[in-house]
Amino acid sequence: MPHILLVDDEPSQRQALRRVLETRDYKVAEASGVQEAEARHNLAEFDLIVTELKLPGASGSELIRSAHPVPVIVMTNYASLRSAVDSMKAGAVDYLAKPCSNDDLLNVVAAALPEPNQSNNGVDPIHNTTRKFFQGQCPMLRRLEEQVCKVARTDSTVLIQGETGTGKELTARRVHTLSRRSNRSLVTVNCAAIPESLIESELFGYEKGAFTGATSNRMGLIEAADGGTLFLDEIGELPHSAQARLLRFIQEGEIRRIGSVSSKTVDVRLICATHRDLSQLASQNDFRRDLYYRINVLSLTIPPLRDRQGEIAAMAQWFAEAVAEKLGCTFRPLSSGAVDIALQHAWPGNVRELEHAVERGVVMADGDFIEPEDMGLKTDVATPDRQLSVVAIPENTSSHPTETDEQQPSDGELSLEDYFMRFVLEHQDSMSETELAQKLGISRKCLWERRQRFDLPRSQSGKRRRN
Repeated sequence: MPHILLVDDEPSQRQALRRVLETRDYKVAEASGVQEAEARHNLAEFDLIVTELKLPGASGSELIRSAHPVPVIVMTNYASLRSAVDSMKAGAVDYLAKPCSNDDLLNVVAAALPEPNQSNNGVDPIHNTTRKFFQGQCPMLRRLEEQVCKVARTDSTVLIQGETGTGKELTARRVHTLSRRSNRSLVTVNCAAIPESLIESELFGYEKGAFTGATSNRMGLIEAADGGTLFLDEIGELPHSAQARLLRFIQEGEIRRIGSVSSKTVDVRLICATHRDLSQLASQNDFRRDLYYRINVLSLTIPPLRDRQGEIAAMAQWFAEAVAEKLGCTFRPLSSGAVDIALQHAWPGNVRELEHAVERGVVMADGDFIEPEDMGLKTDVATPDRQLSVVAIPENTSSHPTETDEQQPSDGELSLEDYFMRFVLEHQDSMSETELAQKLGISRKCLWERRQRFDLPRSQSGKRRRN
């Protein structure tokens, strides 16, 4: 049974992380800081350490050095991402950005453990979502698993294509885990979640004095992945200026920090992912054609959930069990009616949408079974929520979504999805993406993902704003 140490000065955070890890049969110990961890525990006895980066007294970076060779995962907020990169260069195997989902935590922990272990009850502790995803009976997924195993044996660049929510990051992690680089860092970057003005400095780093605010040298994410794997999620959103620098890195195997006059050789395996048609973007000059050819060496395509009808029922029932266990709720299976409606539903958000619908059902169900209404699925049509269509708005007027129903409901009757769409459409021309996300109380990445789910592309005026 893997033994994991959690180091965090927030008791509630430690307890929450502990509950999630114990659902996968990991043995978990806790400490509130580096000093307590070293005083109460023999660090060498642990298989893995998960530590907050910012701690009172000694930092999580110091714990990496004192715990060596025990693998360490650091946790950080986006604002301290650069410090996390420095920590990874110092020896951390991965990082988690707070707040993180249970799936993210379990996937990163499973990938960071030195080798697969069996728990006392014989259940593979590698996150069951990964196992379920790659070991289903769907012929397309079985072919994908075969391709992943072949791809993992090489160091060639990989392009993963698939709709939002199909499991592109999960696939990238599996390629890394099965590769010869599995004991080194996997650095994940969502190109759509980082402001355009920061993307180059985040990827390539910078020298002190390179620009206003550059008060010290900073390592980039590519350099932090040296010896390991760099996963560029949603590479189709990468600005043209960064595309040119990335192309040089792929061709030469070298990077140059912003403001530096010298280059540095790095050994990085590159995995890219996108939900967009890069071939079409390249033909329209919206994506560099030469970069597209460079990253499209080995291609993996993940099928959408609607093409995996035979998997939906079994996956939904498994999610019901897993979520009930995670939340400490009474397990209720899906009713036959709920299964029928789930099979009819288009699932535009794919596996992620199915998991969230089942989680909603687990929480809301009162009877012996999870019913369609508990999951937010309509019984008359195969769509989960009221559909909105955007009509042409005269110039100099604010845009409002209009329902297909005859009468538009008041704000108090709007669902969360309807409210999100209305708010974004009304304010995207006057707010940056960062401001929109802050007003909605979500991250930039979450805002971007919801835009994809509801087919709400950024307006041209909004794109021109500096985020």
